[in-house]
Amino acid sequence: MSDHGRIVVHRHTSKILVGNPLGDPTERDLYVYLPPHHEPAQSYPCLLAVVGFTGTGGALFNVDPLGEDLKRRLDRLITSGKCPPVIVAAPDCFTRLGGNQYINSSATGRYEDYLLEEIVPFVSSTYGTGDWGVFGKSSGGYGSILLGMRHPDVFKALADHSGDANFELCYIPDASEALDQFREAGGPRAWLDTFWADDNRHRKKWQKALNFLAMSAYYSPNPDSPHLGIDLPFALDSGEFRWDVWQRWMEWDPVRLVERYANNLRKLRLIYVDCGTKDEFTLHWGARALVARMRDCGLSPFYEEFDDGHMSIAYRYDVSVPLLARALSR
Repeated sequence: MSDHGRIVVHRHTSKILVGNPLGDPTERDLYVYLPPHHEPAQSYPCLLAVVGFTGTGGALFNVDPLGEDLKRRLDRLITSGKCPPVIVAAPDCFTRLGGNQYINSSATGRYEDYLLEEIVPFVSSTYGTGDWGVFGKSSGGYGSILLGMRHPDVFKALADHSGDANFELCYIPDASEALDQFREAGGPRAWLDTFWADDNRHRKKWQKALNFLAMSAYYSPNPDSPHLGIDLPFALDSGEFRWDVWQRWMEWDPVRLVERYANNLRKLRLIYVDCGTKDEFTLHWGARALVARMRDCGLSPFYEEFDDGHMSIAYRYDVSVPLLARALSR
Protein backbone atom coordinates (compact mmCIF):
# COMPACT_ATOMS: atom_id res chain seq x y z
CA MET A 1 0.00 0.00 0.00
CA SER A 2 1.11 3.56 -0.70
CA ASP A 3 2.72 5.65 2.03
CA HIS A 4 1.12 8.73 0.53
CA GLY A 5 -2.11 10.31 1.65
CA ARG A 6 -4.49 11.84 -0.84
CA ILE A 7 -6.34 15.10 -1.30
CA VAL A 8 -10.05 15.17 -2.08
CA VAL A 9 -11.44 18.48 -3.29
CA HIS A 10 -15.13 18.95 -2.66
CA ARG A 11 -17.12 21.72 -4.31
CA HIS A 12 -19.21 22.74 -1.33
CA THR A 13 -22.26 24.98 -1.66
CA SER A 14 -23.13 27.04 1.40
CA LYS A 15 -26.58 28.10 2.50
CA ILE A 16 -25.25 30.21 5.36
CA LEU A 17 -23.20 32.47 3.09
CA VAL A 18 -26.09 33.20 0.74
CA GLY A 19 -26.69 36.95 0.61
CA ASN A 20 -23.38 37.85 2.27
CA PRO A 21 -22.85 41.63 2.08
CA LEU A 22 -19.68 41.49 -0.01
CA GLY A 23 -21.22 39.31 -2.71
CA ASP A 24 -18.56 36.65 -2.15
CA PRO A 25 -19.06 33.15 -3.62
CA THR A 26 -21.28 30.67 -1.84
CA GLU A 27 -19.79 27.73 -3.75
CA ARG A 28 -16.24 27.03 -2.68
CA ASP A 29 -13.51 24.41 -2.78
CA LEU A 30 -13.03 22.39 0.40
CA TYR A 31 -9.74 20.47 0.54
CA VAL A 32 -9.67 17.30 2.63
CA TYR A 33 -6.46 15.39 3.33
CA LEU A 34 -6.87 11.67 3.97
CA PRO A 35 -3.89 9.95 5.62
CA PRO A 36 -1.87 7.05 4.12
CA HIS A 37 -3.74 3.72 4.30
CA HIS A 38 -6.97 5.54 5.05
CA GLU A 39 -9.75 3.06 5.84
CA PRO A 40 -13.27 4.43 5.26
CA ALA A 41 -14.68 2.30 8.06
CA GLN A 42 -12.19 3.66 10.57
CA SER A 43 -12.67 6.84 12.58
CA TYR A 44 -9.80 9.34 12.52
CA PRO A 45 -9.24 12.54 14.46
CA CYS A 46 -9.78 15.57 12.25
CA LEU A 47 -8.14 18.98 12.15
CA LEU A 48 -9.71 22.11 10.74
CA ALA A 49 -6.99 24.17 9.05
CA VAL A 50 -7.76 27.89 8.90
CA VAL A 51 -5.31 30.05 7.01
CA GLY A 52 -3.78 33.49 7.33
CA PHE A 53 -4.90 36.74 5.75
CA THR A 54 -5.09 36.71 1.90
CA GLY A 55 -4.94 32.90 1.90
CA THR A 56 -7.25 30.01 1.13
CA GLY A 57 -7.33 26.42 2.35
CA GLY A 58 -6.14 25.09 -0.99
CA ALA A 59 -2.98 27.20 -0.79
CA LEU A 60 -1.74 24.97 2.04
CA PHE A 61 -1.23 22.23 -0.53
CA ASN A 62 0.63 24.30 -3.14
CA VAL A 63 3.99 22.87 -4.18
CA ASP A 64 6.83 24.56 -2.30
CA PRO A 65 10.21 23.92 -3.95
CA LEU A 66 12.00 25.43 -0.95
CA GLY A 67 10.04 23.49 1.66
CA GLU A 68 7.05 21.19 2.02
CA ASP A 69 3.41 21.67 1.23
CA LEU A 70 1.03 20.44 3.91
CA LYS A 71 0.32 17.11 2.17
CA ARG A 72 3.98 16.12 1.96
CA ARG A 73 4.53 17.29 5.53
CA LEU A 74 1.62 15.22 6.83
CA ASP A 75 2.69 12.18 4.81
CA ARG A 76 6.20 12.38 6.29
CA LEU A 77 5.01 12.90 9.86
CA ILE A 78 2.49 10.06 9.69
CA THR A 79 4.61 7.46 7.86
CA SER A 80 7.58 8.13 10.16
CA GLY A 81 5.40 7.45 13.19
CA LYS A 82 5.84 10.96 14.56
CA CYS A 83 2.15 11.72 14.13
CA PRO A 84 -0.95 9.52 14.40
CA PRO A 85 -3.06 9.31 11.22
CA VAL A 86 -5.24 12.37 10.98
CA ILE A 87 -7.70 13.94 8.54
CA VAL A 88 -7.27 17.64 7.74
CA ALA A 89 -10.07 19.80 6.32
CA ALA A 90 -9.02 23.12 4.76
CA PRO A 91 -11.94 25.36 3.73
CA ASP A 92 -11.93 28.51 1.61
CA CYS A 93 -13.04 31.54 3.63
CA PHE A 94 -11.53 34.24 1.42
CA THR A 95 -13.48 37.49 1.15
CA ARG A 96 -13.40 40.64 -0.96
CA LEU A 97 -11.69 42.29 2.01
CA GLY A 98 -8.72 39.97 1.61
CA GLY A 99 -9.29 37.34 4.24
CA ASN A 100 -11.12 36.21 7.34
CA GLN A 101 -10.97 36.26 11.12
CA TYR A 102 -13.42 33.32 11.29
CA ILE A 103 -16.07 35.13 13.32
CA ASN A 104 -19.53 36.27 12.27
CA SER A 105 -19.83 39.85 11.05
CA SER A 106 -22.67 41.80 9.48
CA ALA A 107 -20.06 43.39 7.17
CA THR A 108 -18.67 40.13 5.75
CA GLY A 109 -20.94 37.18 6.54
CA ARG A 110 -21.46 34.39 9.05
CA TYR A 111 -18.16 32.56 8.67
CA GLU A 112 -18.05 31.20 12.20
CA ASP A 113 -21.46 29.61 11.60
CA TYR A 114 -20.28 28.45 8.16
CA LEU A 115 -17.47 26.45 9.73
CA LEU A 116 -19.47 25.11 12.68
CA GLU A 117 -22.77 24.36 10.97
CA GLU A 118 -21.69 23.39 7.47
CA ILE A 119 -18.00 22.49 7.07
CA VAL A 120 -17.49 20.43 10.24
CA PRO A 121 -20.77 18.46 9.87
CA PHE A 122 -20.13 17.87 6.15
CA VAL A 123 -16.65 16.44 6.73
CA SER A 124 -17.78 14.41 9.74
CA SER A 125 -20.69 12.84 7.88
CA THR A 126 -18.63 12.19 4.74
CA TYR A 127 -15.61 10.63 6.45
CA GLY A 128 -16.86 9.48 9.85
CA THR A 129 -14.37 11.54 11.80
CA GLY A 130 -13.53 11.29 15.46
CA ASP A 131 -12.76 14.31 17.64
CA TRP A 132 -11.88 17.66 16.07
CA GLY A 133 -9.09 20.14 16.62
CA VAL A 134 -8.26 23.41 14.87
CA PHE A 135 -4.99 25.02 13.86
CA GLY A 136 -3.74 27.95 11.84
CA LYS A 137 -1.23 30.76 11.53
CA SER A 138 -1.68 34.54 11.77
CA SER A 139 -5.39 35.24 11.12
CA GLY A 140 -5.69 31.45 11.17
CA GLY A 141 -4.04 31.42 14.60
CA TYR A 142 -6.57 34.01 15.70
CA GLY A 143 -9.39 31.90 14.29
CA SER A 144 -8.05 28.84 16.08
CA ILE A 145 -7.90 30.42 19.52
CA LEU A 146 -11.34 32.03 19.09
CA LEU A 147 -12.99 28.86 17.79
CA GLY A 148 -11.37 26.75 20.49
CA MET A 149 -12.25 29.02 23.40
CA ARG A 150 -15.80 29.64 22.17
CA HIS A 151 -16.67 26.11 21.05
CA PRO A 152 -14.95 23.44 23.18
CA ASP A 153 -17.90 21.15 22.44
CA VAL A 154 -16.72 21.04 18.80
CA PHE A 155 -12.95 21.53 19.01
CA LYS A 156 -11.12 19.56 21.69
CA ALA A 157 -7.66 20.99 20.97
CA LEU A 158 -6.18 24.03 19.23
CA ALA A 159 -2.90 25.36 17.88
CA ASP A 160 -2.42 29.10 17.52
CA HIS A 161 0.64 29.98 15.44
CA SER A 162 1.54 33.68 15.49
CA GLY A 163 -2.09 34.66 15.94
CA ASP A 164 -3.44 38.19 16.21
CA ALA A 165 -3.55 39.32 19.84
CA ASN A 166 -2.74 42.31 22.04
CA PHE A 167 -4.46 44.53 19.50
CA GLU A 168 -2.89 47.85 20.52
CA LEU A 169 0.53 46.65 19.37
CA CYS A 170 -0.41 44.65 16.29
CA TYR A 171 -3.02 46.86 14.63
CA ILE A 172 -2.68 50.54 15.58
CA PRO A 173 0.68 50.95 13.77
CA ASP A 174 -1.16 50.34 10.45
CA ALA A 175 -3.82 52.99 11.03
CA SER A 176 -2.07 56.13 9.79
CA GLU A 177 -1.13 54.70 6.40
CA ALA A 178 -4.60 53.18 6.00
CA LEU A 179 -6.29 56.51 6.77
CA ASP A 180 -4.07 58.32 4.25
CA GLN A 181 -5.03 55.85 1.53
CA PHE A 182 -8.75 55.92 2.34
CA ARG A 183 -8.77 59.72 2.28
CA GLU A 184 -6.84 59.92 -1.00
CA ALA A 185 -9.20 57.42 -2.65
CA GLY A 186 -12.37 59.15 -1.43
CA GLY A 187 -13.30 56.71 1.33
CA PRO A 188 -13.04 53.00 2.14
CA ARG A 189 -15.51 51.89 -0.53
CA ALA A 190 -13.69 53.80 -3.30
CA TRP A 191 -10.36 52.54 -1.96
CA LEU A 192 -11.55 48.93 -2.15
CA ASP A 193 -12.71 49.41 -5.74
CA THR A 194 -9.29 50.88 -6.59
CA PHE A 195 -7.55 47.94 -4.96
CA TRP A 196 -9.53 45.40 -6.97
CA ALA A 197 -8.99 47.39 -10.18
CA ASP A 198 -5.21 47.04 -9.80
CA ASP A 199 -3.66 44.30 -11.95
CA ASN A 200 -1.14 43.70 -9.16
CA ARG A 201 -2.98 43.41 -5.88
CA HIS A 202 0.18 42.05 -4.24
CA ARG A 203 1.75 45.52 -4.16
CA LYS A 204 3.19 46.23 -0.73
CA LYS A 205 1.47 49.62 -0.63
CA TRP A 206 -1.95 47.97 -0.33
CA GLN A 207 -1.19 45.66 2.58
CA LYS A 208 -1.73 47.86 5.63
CA ALA A 209 -4.90 49.51 4.37
CA LEU A 210 -6.45 46.21 3.29
CA ASN A 211 -5.64 44.59 6.62
CA PHE A 212 -6.94 47.54 8.66
CA LEU A 213 -10.17 47.70 6.67
CA ALA A 214 -10.74 43.96 7.07
CA MET A 215 -10.09 44.01 10.80
CA SER A 216 -12.57 46.87 11.14
CA ALA A 217 -15.12 44.79 9.27
CA TYR A 218 -14.77 41.93 11.76
CA TYR A 219 -14.38 43.83 15.02
CA SER A 220 -16.57 46.89 14.47
CA PRO A 221 -19.22 46.22 11.83
CA ASN A 222 -22.14 48.62 11.64
CA PRO A 223 -24.91 47.96 9.10
CA ASP A 224 -25.88 51.65 9.23
CA SER A 225 -22.42 52.91 8.28
CA PRO A 226 -22.06 54.22 4.71
CA HIS A 227 -18.49 52.93 4.65
CA LEU A 228 -19.11 49.30 3.62
CA GLY A 229 -21.12 48.76 6.80
CA ILE A 230 -17.96 49.29 8.83
CA ASP A 231 -16.94 51.65 11.65
CA LEU A 232 -13.27 52.58 11.79
CA PRO A 233 -11.59 53.30 15.15
CA PHE A 234 -10.24 56.59 13.75
CA ALA A 235 -12.34 59.40 12.24
CA LEU A 236 -11.86 59.49 8.48
CA ASP A 237 -11.83 63.28 8.26
CA SER A 238 -9.63 64.17 11.22
CA GLY A 239 -7.95 60.96 12.39
CA GLU A 240 -9.35 61.44 15.90
CA PHE A 241 -9.27 58.23 17.90
CA ARG A 242 -12.76 56.82 18.43
CA TRP A 243 -12.63 55.16 21.83
CA ASP A 244 -16.16 53.76 21.52
CA VAL A 245 -15.24 51.89 18.35
CA TRP A 246 -11.90 50.75 19.74
CA GLN A 247 -13.69 49.27 22.73
CA ARG A 248 -15.60 47.05 20.32
CA TRP A 249 -12.27 45.87 18.91
CA MET A 250 -11.03 45.12 22.42
CA GLU A 251 -13.99 42.81 22.96
CA TRP A 252 -12.47 40.51 20.31
CA ASP A 253 -8.87 40.57 21.57
CA PRO A 254 -7.99 37.01 22.67
CA VAL A 255 -5.97 38.39 25.59
CA ARG A 256 -9.10 40.04 26.97
CA LEU A 257 -11.28 37.00 26.29
CA VAL A 258 -9.29 34.51 28.35
CA GLU A 259 -11.03 35.22 31.65
CA ARG A 260 -14.49 35.05 30.06
CA TYR A 261 -13.74 31.71 28.42
CA ALA A 262 -11.38 30.23 31.01
CA ASN A 263 -13.77 27.40 31.88
CA ASN A 264 -14.10 26.53 28.20
CA LEU A 265 -10.34 26.54 27.77
CA ARG A 266 -9.99 24.14 30.72
CA LYS A 267 -12.03 21.61 28.75
CA LEU A 268 -9.48 21.45 25.95
CA ARG A 269 -6.95 18.63 25.78
CA LEU A 270 -4.30 20.89 24.25
CA ILE A 271 -3.80 24.63 23.95
CA TYR A 272 -0.76 25.22 21.76
CA VAL A 273 0.67 28.71 21.19
CA ASP A 274 3.90 29.70 19.47
CA CYS A 275 5.43 32.72 17.75
CA GLY A 276 8.73 33.86 16.28
CA THR A 277 10.74 36.30 18.37
CA LYS A 278 11.28 38.48 15.27
CA ASP A 279 7.63 38.63 14.19
CA GLU A 280 7.22 41.64 11.88
CA PHE A 281 3.77 42.41 13.28
CA THR A 282 4.98 42.23 16.91
CA LEU A 283 2.74 39.22 17.48
CA HIS A 284 5.31 37.70 19.82
CA TRP A 285 4.07 40.29 22.30
CA GLY A 286 0.53 39.16 21.58
CA ALA A 287 1.49 35.55 22.24
CA ARG A 288 3.29 36.48 25.45
CA ALA A 289 0.32 38.48 26.74
CA LEU A 290 -2.11 35.73 25.78
CA VAL A 291 -0.12 33.00 27.50
CA ALA A 292 0.49 35.15 30.59
CA ARG A 293 -3.24 35.77 30.93
CA MET A 294 -3.93 32.03 30.57
CA ARG A 295 -1.40 31.17 33.25
CA ASP A 296 -2.94 33.80 35.53
CA CYS A 297 -6.20 31.85 35.13
CA GLY A 298 -4.51 28.59 36.11
CA LEU A 299 -4.26 27.22 32.57
CA SER A 300 -1.18 25.42 31.26
CA PRO A 301 -0.80 26.10 27.54
CA PHE A 302 2.04 24.60 25.54
CA TYR A 303 4.13 27.65 24.56
CA GLU A 304 7.25 28.04 22.47
CA GLU A 305 9.09 30.95 20.92
CA PHE A 306 11.49 30.38 18.02
CA ASP A 307 14.13 32.42 16.23
CA ASP A 308 12.23 33.57 13.14
CA GLY A 309 9.71 36.08 11.84
CA HIS A 310 6.10 35.86 10.68
CA MET A 311 6.54 34.48 7.16
CA SER A 312 7.40 30.99 5.88
CA ILE A 313 7.08 29.22 9.22
CA ALA A 314 5.00 26.22 8.15
CA TYR A 315 7.81 24.05 9.52
CA ARG A 316 6.30 24.76 12.94
CA TYR A 317 3.48 22.38 12.02
CA ASP A 318 6.04 19.63 12.64
CA VAL A 319 5.62 20.49 16.31
CA SER A 320 1.93 21.33 16.58
CA VAL A 321 0.20 18.79 14.34
CA PRO A 322 1.58 15.66 16.08
CA LEU A 323 0.68 17.14 19.46
CA LEU A 324 -2.84 17.89 18.25
CA ALA A 325 -3.29 14.45 16.71
CA ARG A 326 -2.08 12.70 19.87
CA ALA A 327 -4.33 14.81 22.07
CA LEU A 328 -7.35 14.02 19.90
CA SER A 329 -6.48 10.30 19.78
CA ARG A 330 -6.64 9.94 23.55
